[in-house]
Amino acid sequence: MSKPLLEIWNLCAFYGRAQVLFDVTFRLHPGEVMALVGRNGAGKTTTLKAIMGLVSASAKQATFKGHSLDRLPTYRIARLGLGYVPEDRRIFTDLTVEENLETGRRPAGAGRSPWTPERLFRLFPNLAEMRGRRGNQMSGGEQQMLSIARTLMGNPDAILLDEPSEGIAPVIVQTMAEAVRAMKAEGVAVLLSEQNWAFAAGISDRACVIERGEIRFQGSMAELMADEALRAETLGV
Repeated sequence: MSKPLLEIWNLCAFYGRAQVLFDVTFRLHPGEVMALVGRNGAGKTTTLKAIMGLVSASAKQATFKGHSLDRLPTYRIARLGLGYVPEDRRIFTDLTVEENLETGRRPAGAGRSPWTPERLFRLFPNLAEMRGRRGNQMSGGEQQMLSIARTLMGNPDAILLDEPSEGIAPVIVQTMAEAVRAMKAEGVAVLLSEQNWAFAAGISDRACVIERGEIRFQGSMAELMADEALRAETLGV
């Protein structure tokens, strides 16, 4: 297997004095899709935010492409090539689709084909039909597609996706799945936080099950699918 792109050891995180993550450890490799799955409140979103420096973390040893993430501000982590798509999307609602995409533009690394608006419009045909539409005139699913597309405009090596299928129509969920597969084909690694078990199982190579802030399982998605007792206990499926 290739050298890990993102490595996390003993990640602990806090909200005030309350500890919510306990020694979370995992690796993400280039072109790999790994699902971080668990019930609501298990610690999935907090894990992504802690990696990006958005919540207080301690005992964190994290590297991305060999660079330590410890004490780095969020914008510097992003500039290393680690993209982040939050659950609440955070698009610019007063800008058009094309203008939102331009806000995310950064050059591609050597030897890589850059993500451009036209490539992204082929990946997300819905967005192609609303290039001039403002963000506040889009549905939640359309905003989610735009948020992912804007992140890809930064030509990241890896993306953290927080609950991309939550609250959107099934047809758009399918588009999301196709987009994740396209990222994988381009060598982009994806860490996917999901409650939607069927969605995660259909696109992920590996899985981490998190429960009450601790990793309960790490392995291939096939192994998790075969372990009905663990899924029933930790995921309720």
